[in-house]
Amino acid sequence: MALPQVKSLQDCVDYSKVVEPFLPQLYQLPHHIWESIDSLDALRELYVTTNPLISGFAASLVVGLLALIVSEINRNYSQIDRLWSILPNLYVVHIALWARVAGLPHGRVDLIALCTTLWSIRLTYNYWRRGGYNIGSEDYRWMIVKAQLNSVVWFIFNVTFISFIQSILLYLFSCVPAYVILLSSQFEPEVQAVDMVFAGVEILLVLSEWISDGQQWAYQTAKYKYKDTGKLTSGYTSAELDRGFITTGLWAYSRHPNFFAEQTIWFMLYQWSCFATNTPYSWAGIGAVLLVLLFQGSTNLTENITSGKYPEYKAYQNHVGMFIPKTLIPYATPGPKVIRSSELIKRAEQKQKHKKKQG
Repeated sequence: MALPQVKSLQDCVDYSKVVEPFLPQLYQLPHHIWESIDSLDALRELYVTTNPLISGFAASLVVGLLALIVSEINRNYSQIDRLWSILPNLYVVHIALWARVAGLPHGRVDLIALCTTLWSIRLTYNYWRRGGYNIGSEDYRWMIVKAQLNSVVWFIFNVTFISFIQSILLYLFSCVPAYVILLSSQFEPEVQAVDMVFAGVEILLVLSEWISDGQQWAYQTAKYKYKDTGKLTSGYTSAELDRGFITTGLWAYSRHPNFFAEQTIWFMLYQWSCFATNTPYSWAGIGAVLLVLLFQGSTNLTENITSGKYPEYKAYQNHVGMFIPKTLIPYATPGPKVIRSSELIKRAEQKQKHKKKQG
């Protein structure tokens, strides 16, 4: 039996019922794949008879291993970065495909797959236009971290965090909530009105990412054009471009509106699974929580680098929240400090008194 026998919606998030009984399949899977490797029918049967959460986890381990091997051969540590916009969607599509092949209700997971596919297309495009898939491209932050560690510690860091932990994380925040919703579909097989609300929120969040990333792309393009040619792009002033970072549009209210949306997309998928199972919280949220922690760490690193490059960034940090807006008043570049004439007179008097004391 590939799926657990659940008797209530709450059973769908009972770890001891929906995960633990299927863990032996993980250990047996390599042997079963080897036995079925020469037959497509046998592989299809193995796919259907293996719990989809287990086969998804096995895939994340394989991806982690391949990322480790390639990164050590190429000395390029952005292998998981290149897959970040692709794998979560594939895990959700895997759940939807498995439901179809197994003859189970799949309308709700199909809807999730539609949302994650839109997310994947947008993020993959943005990563591509920034040169992420160019040969040799790498996240500059890896080299900064690597410079602070010796070779042994860096290798351990690559094995654990960069390759395997990140790969498993992509699985946790996507495949796990989708699996829970698949289980709940045994009780409510049809798409509900609330499912459409969740889907609508997800699509709006993807739209906000598209807007914020588009604003940043336009600014960075104008900035580098100005640096290279001295020519201003329409809509930008030299002061804006000399500042070095964007502070307009959504960025006037959040220092990282795209990151805020990214975290919220997967947290909403977890909340979707909670609603589907009529539970306020569950273990299915571990991926969403870990994703938030990852963004906290990586964004703090990015901001430490940015604040060292651009003098005005400190003022920007003071006024604008990292993810959630501090205020509805948009950021404005601080103007020069105006010193009143009375203040100048007072300073002159103080200087005179100081001179008399010295005399």
